[in-house]
Amino acid sequence: MSLTSCHVHFSPSSERIVHLSGSLLRSLKLSGKKTLQLKFGQETITAAVKPIDRQGHHLYLSAGIRQSIRIPKAGSISFVQGSDNEVQLGPLIGILTDGSSKTDSPFGSRSGYIRQLIRMGERKAYMFAFTPRDVNWTKETINGYFINSAGSWYRKVVPLPDVVYNRLPSRYAETTSSIIGMRERFIRKGVPFFNWSFFNKSDVYKLLDQDIEALEHLPESVNNPRPEKIKEMLEKHQFIYYKPTAGSLGIGIYRLTYHPKRGYFARYRRGNTNVLLRFTNFNSLMRMLETRHGNGLGRYVSQQGVRLIEIDGCPIDFRFHMHKNGSNQWVPVGIGAKKAGRGSVTTHIKNGGSLLTPEQALSRTFGDKADEMLAKAKAVSIKLSQAIERNFPHTLGELGLDIGIDKDGEVWMFEANAKPGRSIFSHPSLRAQGRDSMTHILEHCLYLSKFKEQGGDD
Repeated sequence: MSLTSCHVHFSPSSERIVHLSGSLLRSLKLSGKKTLQLKFGQETITAAVKPIDRQGHHLYLSAGIRQSIRIPKAGSISFVQGSDNEVQLGPLIGILTDGSSKTDSPFGSRSGYIRQLIRMGERKAYMFAFTPRDVNWTKETINGYFINSAGSWYRKVVPLPDVVYNRLPSRYAETTSSIIGMRERFIRKGVPFFNWSFFNKSDVYKLLDQDIEALEHLPESVNNPRPEKIKEMLEKHQFIYYKPTAGSLGIGIYRLTYHPKRGYFARYRRGNTNVLLRFTNFNSLMRMLETRHGNGLGRYVSQQGVRLIEIDGCPIDFRFHMHKNGSNQWVPVGIGAKKAGRGSVTTHIKNGGSLLTPEQALSRTFGDKADEMLAKAKAVSIKLSQAIERNFPHTLGELGLDIGIDKDGEVWMFEANAKPGRSIFSHPSLRAQGRDSMTHILEHCLYLSKFKEQGGDD
């Protein structure tokens, strides 16, 4: 399968004719051919072939073809040649998200990021965004959102795409029967779909509980623990994190501590305040948790506490933003170090935490061993991403790993997110990594859609 770049133009003819420049005909081995099978997204038509006298790789599509196969715009794009006379134009890449009613920001707060991603892909792909409501399964088309040269949104109906990048923002929406059905329909049509869904905190530990390579980096975690298990873990580890399986942004997390001579302590966030409570016995601690959450405790997980490295007495952890690259290999593209606010349970910025580069954090904690420690953490992040992918039944292309390094230099993974947020890229020193992250998304879409020279699979 060979990849060819060309420039697409439109001609007014109503017939199904494709005009190709001589060099493009030769490159595609179509010299002397009368017809070809032209594929775009999941749509294929038969068209007549005629040569045109022009230097370079140029392709002219008649209005008849454009209407039949729904090519959205002219410009530089790629061809992949299949078997016989089949030539595929594209790729056509869809970004699945959710909408708002504003025409200038049709995807709410995500609009800016999606616009950047589409503009980045302009010279390599036909890239568009869509919501679940925009898919017409009867006609197998999508009324997508594209970006024009002025940066404004416009709509075009296109065939089902070559690949879907899932950025649906709602955990709840993904559990509805309509979204589950939509994902499965794309797969049945042979359309690669990544990332499949959000993870719950307990999901990742279930995935990895038999994976020897991953287990050495996972703290002990118990889903829906009984009170006696929580007590046992506190006595074993001195402190644990007790957190909701479907939580985010540190909401609802407790740091529970046991001091043999001083009793039990619970630290948590209430509104904008960090709270610290002391209990003389374990039953009092459990009564407080049951009063606050009732049956909701059945959706909690208890996790071994790890003595993380600290700066100014405040724990540090790391967000590793992992991507599959154009060769289908995992790469740590963005790394942010998060320093907890004073008295905070977590390192989340909204809870008083601050963002550092990994070099800043590690040089202050490991000195001249900082580079060695960062290289070790990167190697572990790749190993953990491979383990998650190995045990997950659907296609992954992006992961956010919450990584901790303890005072002995051991690397731990606390959580994995299948749709990581992008807050670390707001740091001035990490903005280039944010652009690199988008480049990797595009490159992996090209890989999945087979619009990339294949090789380097692992």
